[in-house]
Amino acid sequence: MQWRGRRGSGNVEDRRGMGRAAGGIGIAGTLVVLAVGYFFGIDVTPLVQGMDQGQQGEVELSERDEEWGQFVSVVLADTEEIWQPLLQEQAGIAYQDPTLVLFRGVVQSACGGASSAMGPFYCPGDQRVYLDTDFFDMMAERMGAGGDFAAAYVIAHEVGHHVQNLTGTLDEVNRARSSGSEAEANAISVANELQADCYAGIWARQAQERFGSLDVGDLDEAMRAAEAVGDDVIQASAGRTPMPDSFTHGTAAQRQEWLMRGFDSGDMRQCDTFGADSL
Repeated sequence: MQWRGRRGSGNVEDRRGMGRAAGGIGIAGTLVVLAVGYFFGIDVTPLVQGMDQGQQGEVELSERDEEWGQFVSVVLADTEEIWQPLLQEQAGIAYQDPTLVLFRGVVQSACGGASSAMGPFYCPGDQRVYLDTDFFDMMAERMGAGGDFAAAYVIAHEVGHHVQNLTGTLDEVNRARSSGSEAEANAISVANELQADCYAGIWARQAQERFGSLDVGDLDEAMRAAEAVGDDVIQASAGRTPMPDSFTHGTAAQRQEWLMRGFDSGDMRQCDTFGADSL
């Protein structure tokens, strides 16, 4: 992917240097202490407070961290330049730039606390995308989905959720999910995620047309990433039999199909996963 030396976004908030200093017991250790206090009827609040003192401190970022930060900033800038005119042209809605928060380990958002184990996520409450860049390394090392364009697809997918928020789709999804059964709620969630994949495909097409961003093999990287995060692949990798009723993001084949539908068409109207006869 051609990204070096290009404009970065001013809407990146980097919290990765605000981690815990070495020597602290961390969240897991704190939970152990709290559990001991609970089972033995001891008030451990002063102990926990004492442990927290001095644990927070600046963490030096590695060269790899710095490079990921620059990469994320450029990709976010591309999404801004693409969606600002596109959303107005295709949906008649003014685009509002989201903020992308880089964090490490745990983070607080308007949607509550979260850990990096959740993976990247978008919070409509504060219009922020939250991302631990270690996720990109995990994609490469454990999921067979490495490459800079695979990482760009992840960012574009989360920005796709921001587009859904601006169009009112997320509000409709949340209302619909709260009024149905668990299986129905999961099916709505799948449609929601596949639409974000389709929007990521639109971004990829525009990035190539406007900036010439794609190198040979980049689209294959995105397709491998879409496959790796399919519900069926994730469940099978965990040693479980894939259970379609429990899927919340879509199968590998579905995620690839909707990513390519967005890339091939460049048209938001072709991303209507909610009205499709089949996904």
